[in-house]
Amino acid sequence: MKENIDELKRLTDELLVLMGTKAKAEVSFDQENDALVVSVDAGDETGLLIGKRGETLMSLQTILGIILKQKTGEWKRVVVNVGDYREKEEDYLKNLGISAAERARETGEDQPLYNLNPGQRRIIHLALADEKGIETESVGEGEERYLVVKAKK
Repeated sequence: MKENIDELKRLTDELLVLMGTKAKAEVSFDQENDALVVSVDAGDETGLLIGKRGETLMSLQTILGIILKQKTGEWKRVVVNVGDYREKEEDYLKNLGISAAERARETGEDQPLYNLNPGQRRIIHLALADEKGIETESVGEGEERYLVVKAKK
């Protein structure tokens, strides 16, 4: 695992230089999630590396995973975090899910949540898994897939 961490650190540093940033990265292994975690300290370039709705961050994560696979010959889960974006996003999504659950309870109507990627839907599913009287369901296919928060009948 140490060689994977070192290789991913080297690749990340090289990519950040090629992107023209002054950002610095640290790589660690998250045993609980079996993932290599790249924590990027980007200073005033944080927004640039996160991108609109986290798109640049997700692209960095994808490309680093692919390059690491090419270098080592095996797939390893790579998670990139710039600043504390992931923690803030997770808190936001949990609060969004709880608000939708409260509305579903009060009104008895299903509460659809649109424009979420699979990872975001998963966070809300897990956040509401133990909520009494509430169930969640992903509906639709591909880009049209969305999450529905329902009061159990």
